[in-house]
Amino acid sequence: MEQRDELAGIGDRLRAIRESRGMTLRAVSEASGISTSTLSRLESGSRRAQLDLLMPLARLYRLPLDDLVGAPPLGDPRIHPRPRLRNGVVTVPLSGGPGAWEAFKQVHPPSPEKPITQFVHPGWDWIYVIAGRMRLLLADDDLIIEAGEAAEFDTRVPHGFGNPGPDVLEVLCLFNAQGAKVHTRASV
Repeated sequence: MEQRDELAGIGDRLRAIRESRGMTLRAVSEASGISTSTLSRLESGSRRAQLDLLMPLARLYRLPLDDLVGAPPLGDPRIHPRPRLRNGVVTVPLSGGPGAWEAFKQVHPPSPEKPITQFVHPGWDWIYVIAGRMRLLLADDDLIIEAGEAAEFDTRVPHGFGNPGPDVLEVLCLFNAQGAKVHTRASV
């Protein structure tokens, strides 16, 4: 019902936009290629607004489609993380919850003497070291990952990491329970 009410207001909105630009139905018809009768029916609400009619009008009026139809705002995209403290490690969730990918930041105090426990579970992990140094045990490999470096691996391989010190370790982690690799795309 609410969506129907929103759609009913599009005709009035289209008329108001046209009139604010001082254009007649005929002028809009000639500029957009949409017949005058179709435009009239759109504005009166007797014709349903469809994308093939709205796109030429958005171009003509130089408005984003959302503004043309008065789409409701999507809401605040910010995530309001709640840091968690466990065994001295602060974890800050950076994604909105369980999804294809989960993102979080972790802060580890120096713990060179603490043994690193390895885990095995389905998924794929990507870790970027923001500050400090990370000791990563990946099966039989014992690696030091420095600030500015990243590691990614299949989490079905035994793995675990810790902070060999001497500084605080800050890492950005992306985890995918489905085991899909991270793919980044850059515009050319």
